[in-house]
Amino acid sequence: MKKSIVVTGASGLLGRAVVSHFQSQGDEVIKLANSRAKKDATYTKLDLMDKEAVNGFFQTHPTIDVVVHCAAERRPDVAEADPEKAAKINAEVPAHLAALANQRKFLLIYISTDYVFNGRNPPYEVDAQPDPLQMYGRQKLDGEKAVLAEREKGAQVTVLRVPILYGKVEYNSESAVNILRDVVEDQSGKKYKMDAYQVRFPTNVEDVARVLYDLTHLDKPLPSILHYSTPSPPLTKYDMTQTIAQHLNLPIDHIIKDTSKPGPDATPRPENTQLSTKALAELGVDVGEKKSFGDWWGDYVAEGK
Repeated sequence: MKKSIVVTGASGLLGRAVVSHFQSQGDEVIKLANSRAKKDATYTKLDLMDKEAVNGFFQTHPTIDVVVHCAAERRPDVAEADPEKAAKINAEVPAHLAALANQRKFLLIYISTDYVFNGRNPPYEVDAQPDPLQMYGRQKLDGEKAVLAEREKGAQVTVLRVPILYGKVEYNSESAVNILRDVVEDQSGKKYKMDAYQVRFPTNVEDVARVLYDLTHLDKPLPSILHYSTPSPPLTKYDMTQTIAQHLNLPIDHIIKDTSKPGPDATPRPENTQLSTKALAELGVDVGEKKSFGDWWGDYVAEGK
């Protein structure tokens, strides 16, 4: 059955993948963006931090079935540097959308992060106790609490936590994974230290988009919190540069493996926040991945991307 879907942050890395997958399955999708809408008429311009404008949008679109909230300030260093601004998009906006979900009876899926955990006791089930180490994780946890408070009042709201994401980018800095390609391709002689201490579970946005589609088309109520993460083995950032370099056929003598624990001056990042996908699998959703990290990069490079 076709549904009417709204995607916030639709011009971003995850948002584009979500839009593409839902449209490919026949759903009607409204792509919300702010600055991108000025250049591309396929996007609907909406400043999510303008509450009156957001209220007006939903008043004029009364038949929306689902809102997938992808918009966020995802960069931990930026959230640390300007927490007040980041908190508006990471916590206040989802709170407002959840209130509207309650009023207008649409399903809201709020994209959250594995950074709500401290990384000391993986793998994390959906009911594990959050303990974020940095501003970004605290703000996303605040967003979770706000939307789940509306769920207690009857709103259809689900939190989907995901780890570090990668995929087809418009520019490499869209993803903390893809940007490593810039480091690999910098053969100028500059040396780079690359973290080999924290393990991560890079997950492709196309897999997240498929999981979101499956969730929104289940004939059963969704639980309050779910996790999705790649089933592939964990990788450090150094491991990722090795894989990317292999497919680009480039040396990485300029990349120095750094196994030391990050110092006190760095933005704190958890050591291992592996997310358990048990609850998602129990719903009947496929928790696999289309391609492994290495296979995806091999195909991406081969396509001339």
